[in-house]
Amino acid sequence: MSKKKKSGLRNKKLKERKKMKGKGLPSLPDPISFEGMLSDMFGDTEEENPVKKAQDIIYDAWEIATPKRRIELARKALEVSMDCADAYVLLAEEAATSPSEALDFYRQGVEAGERALGKEAFEEDVGDFWGILETRPYMRARAGLAQCLWEVGQREEAVEHYMDMLRLNPNDNQGIRDLLMPCLIELGQDKDAESLFKKYKEDIMATWAYSRALLEFRRSGDSAEANKALAAAIRNNRHIPVYLLGRKKMPNFLPEYCSHGDVNEAMFYVYGNRAAWQATPGALDWLTAHTK
Repeated sequence: MSKKKKSGLRNKKLKERKKMKGKGLPSLPDPISFEGMLSDMFGDTEEENPVKKAQDIIYDAWEIATPKRRIELARKALEVSMDCADAYVLLAEEAATSPSEALDFYRQGVEAGERALGKEAFEEDVGDFWGILETRPYMRARAGLAQCLWEVGQREEAVEHYMDMLRLNPNDNQGIRDLLMPCLIELGQDKDAESLFKKYKEDIMATWAYSRALLEFRRSGDSAEANKALAAAIRNNRHIPVYLLGRKKMPNFLPEYCSHGDVNEAMFYVYGNRAAWQATPGALDWLTAHTK
């Protein structure tokens, strides 16, 4: 079974993942390290390009275990180029001492990414973001900004960012749809949630199956359609109800990877979607009645 990295939650769990080292997690290659190798092979080779130089410093920083040293390298990267979006991302994850400070770093990162890419990229490369290596720092900064906005209560703006990121990168390599779906449900934007389902109707992961069931319940209550969707969701991942209903305690730290149908996927789903179920009157009672 292939494993899926939950990069969309990177800014929330970076420190948690470091604490989990040595506790039996599989040793798998870091996509960021691989990205650095791709940059060396296919990126801009002009030595005088300051953004490329700064980005190389950040790739090195992500390989270092000491937070203090990573922060130092992020600041060094900004001395080389203020347009290094990933430097701000690293500072938001490592140096920010409050949500507002993290939010400011992410905003600066988005602005830096926009300067580095130029206006033409946002006109000519729409649909290909993330596939183009140079767009990834910007996309990481914007994902962090959207998640931080949601956490500080600026929720409509967060949703706008998520939606626009899917316009720029409809392939959604970052898993933005998994973050957006519970936001739409929690805000009561069920029509937008339905549109998102149609756009990614081939998605087989638990987020889609359980969100489908929840939306059916919101639409028709304890109906045949909702019950059918719930049964399909449980077949998709049988571990989710016990965590969602509190029958099993969530771990102190989330794992780094998950596979379709496994316990780790259940933990990620509950972490990101519990509030959407709680915001739906009767939904948890309905789930309880059908999972005894």
